[in-house]
This record gives sequence, C-alpha cells and structure tokens, in this order.
Amino acid sequence: QVQLLESGGGLVQAGGSLRLSCAVSGRTFITYPMGWFRQAPGKEREFVASISRSGGTTDYADSVKGRFTISRDNAQNTVYLQMNSLSPEDTAVYFCAKGKSLVAGRLQSQYDYWGQGTQVTVSS
Repeated sequence: QVQLLESGGGLVQAGGSLRLSCAVSGRTFITYPMGWFRQAPGKEREFVASISRSGGTTDYADSVKGRFTISRDNAQNTVYLQMNSLSPEDTAVYFCAKGKSLVAGRLQSQYDYWGQGTQVTVSS
C-alpha cells in the first residue's frame, strides 16, 4: 500500500515563499512520476506541476511557471514544491499524487494515489 503525506503548508504574506514536502511510503516511489495539484475554495482541483521518475523532466501550469519548482529526492522518497512570489490567488489545499504509469501528465486520472492535502493561505 502506498501512502502520501504532505507537509509544509501554512499562512504566508503575499510575495513570500513556502516549501511543501510529500513523503511517500513504499518501495515503488522511484518507479513513478509524481505531481502536485491544488484546489481553491469553490473551484475544481487543478494541475500545478509534475516531475518524471528521474527528476530530469518537469512540467508546470502556466499560472505557476517561473515561481514554483518541483523536485524529488528518490533516496528519501520525497517530492517537494518550492513556491516563491506567492499571491492570494495561490491560496488552496495542495495535494501530491503518484503517477499511474511511467510518464507524468496533467490529468488527475493519470494519478492513482493521493495525499490528504496541506492548506496554503496567502494573505494580501
């Protein structure tokens, strides 16, 4: 059984930074791509970023490109999301997810295990 546990969320002022972590249990971490999604109040959950198995390929939603960085430490079974220049529009619950197949994607259907989420609130 795979379990994902996010941490690092909190309250930050606009322009600030946060680093989210997602610890993954199980020996299959290195085998699959990982992704971050977010869901703002009253909105659908949306793709934020993904990273390939090796970490060599990343993909970002246009809304976070240039501000967020996804990375992974396969030795620690952990994926990270560094978030800089945060704005109130980034306020959401952030979820990490494990890819189903060997290729990362932007669709929620391409991920099979999800964390419980961590709240990020950006004040203006």
